[in-house]
Amino acid sequence: MARKGEGDPARKITDATLSLLESQGYQAVQLRAVARLAQVSLTTVYKRYPTRDDLVLAAVAQWMATNTYTELGPPRAGESLADVLKRVIRYVFEPWERNPRMLAAYYHARSGPGGQRLDAQGFAAVLPVVSTMFAGLDEDYAADLALVLTNMVYALLGRFAHGDLQIAEIVPALDRVIARLTADNARLAAAADPAGVVGAQAFEWSPGFSSPYSPGTAPDAS
Repeated sequence: MARKGEGDPARKITDATLSLLESQGYQAVQLRAVARLAQVSLTTVYKRYPTRDDLVLAAVAQWMATNTYTELGPPRAGESLADVLKRVIRYVFEPWERNPRMLAAYYHARSGPGGQRLDAQGFAAVLPVVSTMFAGLDEDYAADLALVLTNMVYALLGRFAHGDLQIAEIVPALDRVIARLTADNARLAAAADPAGVVGAQAFEWSPGFSSPYSPGTAPDAS
């Protein structure tokens, strides 16, 4: 008996796209290669997915629906805001850590036309839990938390997709950000008083945060 969707050209095309993404990565996805793997005509691919962006977006959305965002439990008794945010971050990133090529594909799809649908797919899963914790917070503080965290996530994904950050570094970096955003930093910030830094040891900048973007690959000199 044929499996459900086995004869559906659209499903065959997205399945073929996922196979290429998971085995070879984003750059391997070309419409001709997908048509060949799916055993459909190139015209059939173009008819359903006019551009490569459309094709990758549909495939990533299908992968997310199958592999990510299972049920996330509500805040637990005694769980702090920082604990909840860290749990949400791990919940979001664990499937991607097991499938790093799909995370790179997600970044490219999210950056292209229509990519906001992937945001909506993810937010729908985490907002019920996060909103519960944010409900009792000062409105401006909650907005600032969301602003910093969402932009940090996107920045870290970009560095990962460009090859200058390992996937295993993303969650620890976000844990540090959450810890800093939810802590009282007044004492640490007070140490920046110029009167108190005479003779202090110079601070060494780390490439990990002094270059928050990829400068690109140097052109081939040959």
